[in-house]
Amino acid sequence: MKYWNYTGFKSLSFLFICALLLFIFDGYAKGSQKIDAISQEKEEIKAEIAELKQENEQLRSEKEYLQSRQTESSEKNGYLTWPKIERIADSFVKESEGRFKKSWALYLVKEAQKFDLDPKIVYELLKVETGGTFEADLVGPETKYGKAYGMGQFMKNTAPWVADMAGLPYKEELLYDPYYSMQLSIVYLDYLHNEYGNWEEALTAYHRGMSGMEKFVRKNGDAKSWYAMEILSNAKANKTVATAN
Repeated sequence: MKYWNYTGFKSLSFLFICALLLFIFDGYAKGSQKIDAISQEKEEIKAEIAELKQENEQLRSEKEYLQSRQTESSEKNGYLTWPKIERIADSFVKESEGRFKKSWALYLVKEAQKFDLDPKIVYELLKVETGGTFEADLVGPETKYGKAYGMGQFMKNTAPWVADMAGLPYKEELLYDPYYSMQLSIVYLDYLHNEYGNWEEALTAYHRGMSGMEKFVRKNGDAKSWYAMEILSNAKANKTVATAN
């Protein structure tokens, strides 16, 4: 009987220790899972905060841009400015071998001048974006961010807020309207130039996106991308031709 009590006591003790160890290990495992879940949640919150900061910064810059725009145009008498407008428009039509229509050219020059933009920079941008075809219904190749549409090659994540800045409605089919696309390009370029204060950064941001431009500058030390330099170089050459004519 004493032997059984001793043996039974040892068995019970062993079972108790096993149960205690299982309880401890189970608690540790659950604790580790909880810590992992909390760590993951913290990382997700950090990512959300970073995204909100970026959106807030964009909204701030958009607000400043809209506030800085002139509400009324201070154009000179049209009779005096029209000959120059038509001369520049004709140079675009000639340079494009007629692919860039005269009505488009007149519209571009007139609208660009309202924003104090060099119309030759806008023209050269459209030429690069379309590969010199000036196709109004152009659809760009698939990228990890999606496709780009129209003459100004706007993506569907950028076009809506640029249209909003321009005071225009947004519909996907409007991206194929050459006048609508040119207007978005002009407003977006004006916004980017107002944001950065120079054409190298503004043009590179148009091509790569604002965050993409900043990454490019961090990597290369400046914003002299092939895209920006080609447009600026061609715009300078085009200006010389237009002046000569």
